[in-house]
Amino acid sequence: MTFQTSFPSGKSHNSLEKSEGVISVSSVYEQVGGSHFFERLVDRFYDGVAADPLLLALYPEQSDLSGARLRLTMFLVQYWGGPTTYSDERGHPRLRQRHFPFAIGQVERDHWVVAMQAAVDELAPSPEIHAQLSEYMQFAATSLINQPPSA
Repeated sequence: MTFQTSFPSGKSHNSLEKSEGVISVSSVYEQVGGSHFFERLVDRFYDGVAADPLLLALYPEQSDLSGARLRLTMFLVQYWGGPTTYSDERGHPRLRQRHFPFAIGQVERDHWVVAMQAAVDELAPSPEIHAQLSEYMQFAATSLINQPPSA
């Protein structure tokens, strides 16, 4: 029997499996096989960023995205239940605050989602994990919009 746990945001991060009276908790991080999945996801995503002039323009170090790749990988690993390296090294994620210096409007958000969704689709996780990742990525991207709608 499998149960889903949700956080106040309604996002589900863990599965509870009950077998012979024992309940084990499995994070998305564990379900996808650990850090390697997120490394591949972020690599595919940043391949999309590098090919999209609108997205690439948001990155101060456009010629070398390795730092951005590392930070996003560490964040996603931590968010989905893996090691807390991101917070250990960088403190609280504070996503809105960290992204505020960059002009992110609906168009930038949409391009980001297209690149991330392509990466998720390419890795083809289970339908349940695919849905969780897709929902979170859209939510996170929308929360980073800091520009008014274009007239």
